[in-house]
Amino acid sequence: MPILVQKYGGSSVADVEKIGKVADRVVAAKKAGHDVVVVVSAMGKTTDELLVLAKRVSKEPPRRELDMLVSTGERVSMSLLSIAIHARGADAISFTGSQSGIITNDRHFDARILEVRPHRIEDELARGRIVIVAGYQGMSYRREITTLGRGGSDTTAVALAAALGADRCEIYSDVDGVYSADPRVVPEAVHLPEIDLASLQEMAEAGAKVLNAQAVEWARRAKIVIHARKTGDPVGGGRETVAIESPEPKHVRAIVGLDRVVHASMPVRDLRAFAELAGQLDVPLLDVAAGSGGEATCAIPLLNVPDWDASRPRLEEKLRSLTLGAGCGIVSVVGDGLTTSARALPRFLGVLEGVGAAPRAVHAGPLRVAATIDAGKLGDAQRALHAAFVS
Repeated sequence: MPILVQKYGGSSVADVEKIGKVADRVVAAKKAGHDVVVVVSAMGKTTDELLVLAKRVSKEPPRRELDMLVSTGERVSMSLLSIAIHARGADAISFTGSQSGIITNDRHFDARILEVRPHRIEDELARGRIVIVAGYQGMSYRREITTLGRGGSDTTAVALAAALGADRCEIYSDVDGVYSADPRVVPEAVHLPEIDLASLQEMAEAGAKVLNAQAVEWARRAKIVIHARKTGDPVGGGRETVAIESPEPKHVRAIVGLDRVVHASMPVRDLRAFAELAGQLDVPLLDVAAGSGGEATCAIPLLNVPDWDASRPRLEEKLRSLTLGAGCGIVSVVGDGLTTSARALPRFLGVLEGVGAAPRAVHAGPLRVAATIDAGKLGDAQRALHAAFVS
């Protein structure tokens, strides 16, 4: 039978009632003639609550121990969903990321999947069982439990779909697909029924929360078609966004905002030392730029940096020339053809000027024009840019 991989986010499995509704949907997919693999996130805000507990115990919890702690959230979800499926008369079995054969590198809290060995999953599918997999986690080649960073359950699902040769990968959340902006910030945001994976990856890397950037990268590599859907919609009904690999980007325009960003600047001569130290501290860098004027800038997104309070003084101690500006955000316009003419950039900057969002840095690439601005102006900038570039 064709293999179907489904992923359900934390809001979809937030309580026992919602887990029951997911179980109904999964059983229906099995009865429709699919071999079904289900990837689940932790229930609701469980991961955030576990991180708060860790910070109450210690201001600087080790990343390895954080992985041991937060990986338990998905184990609760997978077990409860498997129990709910059994209660509906179907046969299911749950696996952790390591039991599923997900092998990662040796980073903690934002590991990358290196390989998937889904032999146990294949064996259970052959026995007619529904397989439930804990998302967001794997095992490093050193046999350590690792987690994949926020949104990592998406990556688990797409990587499994690739390894299993799945018919498709369905990503379920509390929204019915991808929009031209975050509807909670921009009420005029437009639903996108189809999007190319290149544009979607650019959106994800710029901060869009619908899909994880590493998941889209896996989909592009393995040519996996992603269907982004809303869990609450009826089976076979409702809207969706289909994300496909395309030889040319579609004519997409989307506005993306990323908060919790630190703006870093330093002399160009210190850029290499800074990048090496950031790598040692597992601090990610975004939009690195160096000009002939002798200054280099970059952004540090803090989403997957739980130990920033410890990393920041080490960076400043090693590099006296480094300036770090907190309270920033990045606003981006994503779409093809943004840099094929000189019109988009001045228009972009003019819109930011109109809302009083003075850029600290500007980045322009084939699919994205972005600026680092004060976080307090992020919402105004997204709404104004949507009106200028999308509406």
